[in-house]
Amino acid sequence: MNWLTNVVRPKIKSLLYTTKKEVPENLWIKCPETGEMVFHRDLEANQFVVPSSNFHMRMPARRRLETLFDADSLEMLPAPQVMLDPLKFRDERRYVDRLRDAKAKTGAEDAVMAATGFLDGQPVTAAVQDFDFMGGSLGMAAAEAIVAAMLAAVDRKTPFVLFAASGGARMQEGILSLMQMPRTTVAVQALREAKLPYIVVLTNPTTGGVTASYAMLGDIHIAEPGALIGFAGPRVIEQTIREKLPPGFQRAEYLLEHGMVDMVVHRHEMRATLSRLCRLLTAANESDVAVEEQAEASAA
Repeated sequence: MNWLTNVVRPKIKSLLYTTKKEVPENLWIKCPETGEMVFHRDLEANQFVVPSSNFHMRMPARRRLETLFDADSLEMLPAPQVMLDPLKFRDERRYVDRLRDAKAKTGAEDAVMAATGFLDGQPVTAAVQDFDFMGGSLGMAAAEAIVAAMLAAVDRKTPFVLFAASGGARMQEGILSLMQMPRTTVAVQALREAKLPYIVVLTNPTTGGVTASYAMLGDIHIAEPGALIGFAGPRVIEQTIREKLPPGFQRAEYLLEHGMVDMVVHRHEMRATLSRLCRLLTAANESDVAVEEQAEASAA
């Protein structure tokens, strides 16, 4: 005990022992391209695009859906329930522990979030993969959410928009994860049979089994600037073929030049582009259906 604790009045004492105010994490975010520090609110207000360099940062799934749909029209689709840990998998940690941490970090049930709403007055169904949830990996829950969203689009007769971002299949679910590739492909076929537009937006990164399945089966493929898109990564390819890859290999602009994607669209222009494409493709499909109905009526 000393004179400070014995003599000084309580109010003054509280001032003497005031601790340093904590600074929130991620208050300033560093641009990976230029190293510039950007205030997080400025980044959010600019749709997570660095203002000076136009570098497209990863965008939270919920925020992307809110940006896509008209105000107050967003309706989240329920996340289907699946078995959490069918293989009782454990590496350095238990799979259920990794899932719990990912849910706490993102506030989502799994790597895919789906919703329906209006895009410039037109009904649309959309799904977004969240790379922050275990690298956007494709497991049973993520695939079930995508399949359910596609079937919801078929029931509602709306275009379907998918924002893909993934590192591939989820190894903790083994063969059960790989089985989701044909399952999602069948759901894409249901969209085709219903003559509904299926538009894929490839964000950074889109790789592995996701690229080998539903992410490359769209009617139109759009890529965000600088997005890494491919099956195996550039480093793996270089080690396999023992050759130096060309500059920009597997980046959105390189793939546009070589015909793998249809267009590269800045995030600020994404909403208007998707709205225009949905209207054009819906009108074309309605015209095709009318022609088929006329042909069937004539044949009868």
